[in-house]
Amino acid sequence: MTFGAEFVALTLPPMVIAMLAAMACAAPGNFLLLRRQAMLGDAMSHVVLPGIVAAFLLTGSAAQPVMLMGALAAAALSAALIEVLRRITGAEPGAAMGATFTALFASGVLLLESSGAGGIHLDVEHALYGSLEALIWIDATGWASLTDPAALATLPPELPALALATLVILTALALVWRPLTIATFDEGFATSIGLPTRLISAALTGLAALAAVAAFSAVGSILTIAMLICPAATARLLTDRLSHQMALSLLIAAAAAGLGTLIAGYLPPALGLSFSVSAAGSVATLSGLFLGLAACFGPRRHSRAASR
Repeated sequence: MTFGAEFVALTLPPMVIAMLAAMACAAPGNFLLLRRQAMLGDAMSHVVLPGIVAAFLLTGSAAQPVMLMGALAAAALSAALIEVLRRITGAEPGAAMGATFTALFASGVLLLESSGAGGIHLDVEHALYGSLEALIWIDATGWASLTDPAALATLPPELPALALATLVILTALALVWRPLTIATFDEGFATSIGLPTRLISAALTGLAALAAVAAFSAVGSILTIAMLICPAATARLLTDRLSHQMALSLLIAAAAAGLGTLIAGYLPPALGLSFSVSAAGSVATLSGLFLGLAACFGPRRHSRAASR
């Protein structure tokens, strides 16, 4: 197999899937960050596990639509539980989110280990790290496969699913950009001018849930959490304009995903190492490195230093 054929079959699909997952998560992550709800993305990425396991046990099917419905149901349940805890106990949002996602994720792990569902490739390791390396394009024979309808029909199903989820999320955010921006920066003013702030918050929660659910099966909870938070936080350190922040976060997410996947696949052999590294872990680490670099050398760092 030539390098081109090997790259198209083994590296290109995981890289594109990682980039789509990263952008799908980064887009709503900007608003979660600004609304001080970053932990909501953490919660969503964890609670999909019990939903997936429960869907398999109830239906006996591991088909992607079944898994998706179970994950979405679990995400909706977690959002409802968080709100109930906040109202009944008066707990801080972060505390309610933390209690909810740890309890539901732990229940998912117990259900997974006690039910035998691990036999269908549902296990704790895949829940954490995903299965990027396994999402290869078996029927690809080279770059010509990108224009071959028969070959394109055999792409990993995660790729078109994530492409659709990313398109839906970006389109939805574009449609509600103005009211969502107003409600994010000044909820009181948004209420006074008649904007349905609760509905807007619920819609944002739904988009975050969709991103987490779509990304979870391919990239796992670690990368999902990183992409919901790190690109938006990095972009926030580089600009004060929301539109620029959104664009930068998508660019940073795509760069971290693309470069991280390439590093995981090619750097260890190039260094003569006998072991490989997790693609999801590499992407998450790189996104954290970008955030660290922005914190140390970004324009906000320089402005703070100049004001002292």
